[in-house]
Amino acid sequence: MFTDFTQMPVWKNAMEIAIEVYDISESLPRREDYALTSQIRRSAESISANISEGFGRGGDKEKSQFYKTARGSAMKPKAIYCMGAGYTISTYKKRKA
Repeated sequence: MFTDFTQMPVWKNAMEIAIEVYDISESLPRREDYALTSQIRRSAESISANISEGFGRGGDKEKSQFYKTARGSAMKPKAIYCMGAGYTISTYKKRKA
């Protein structure tokens, strides 16, 4: 049993994702600092934040909700990056075909 959220492997993985997103976002154009870059970084940060907040909750139902939110948050950086890369549904479909 964990006594602190920082002991959880999933939280450690979330922190690694945040570090990678920060590194990748360094290559984005400066004009995106207050838009795309900020949004993608915040979304990556929210993964570990939701895990830690869930850990601090008392009931299993509350914990579960925050962990599910963290799982959903893990999808956001990719989606935001794709938007910034100029992807649209039609170009995505064309690339898959």
